[in-house]
Amino acid sequence: MKHTLAVLVENKSGVLSRVASLFSRRGYNIDSLAVGVTEDPDISRITIVVHGDDHVLEQVTKQLNKLIDVIKVSDIGSDDAVERELALIKVSADVDTRAEIIQIANIFRARIVDVAPKSMTVEVTGDEGKIQAIEKLLRQFGIKEMVRTGKIAMVRGPKKV
Repeated sequence: MKHTLAVLVENKSGVLSRVASLFSRRGYNIDSLAVGVTEDPDISRITIVVHGDDHVLEQVTKQLNKLIDVIKVSDIGSDDAVERELALIKVSADVDTRAEIIQIANIFRARIVDVAPKSMTVEVTGDEGKIQAIEKLLRQFGIKEMVRTGKIAMVRGPKKV
């Protein structure tokens, strides 16, 4: 089972390294990792997706809370959260295929962010399923390069992490 953790940390150098090394020392794999400053410039938020059962989640949470720079660890359930990823997908494109690539991008509410003589770059934002679906459709044109952000998530409604 995948768990999305929101970890509030002090915005200092070396904090991300300590958090990541905690996972590697324990043998836990990080499926996704995204870091950014919050509304308070002294606090960063690390969104981590980790695969494991409730025991793994409990152990990871306990270990994270032991780190001195960690302020708070929250498990964000997917049912009560807004989750997004961003992907940039560069596909082979020529005069004959450009219109079809644009049509696929429009269906997914994606944007064409770069056009070159033999390629196009598509930017898409959405949940993991949406990213996988557009990737699958664009494969027929030949994906030259693809990069994805880690998942970011926020609890719905008035609650906050």
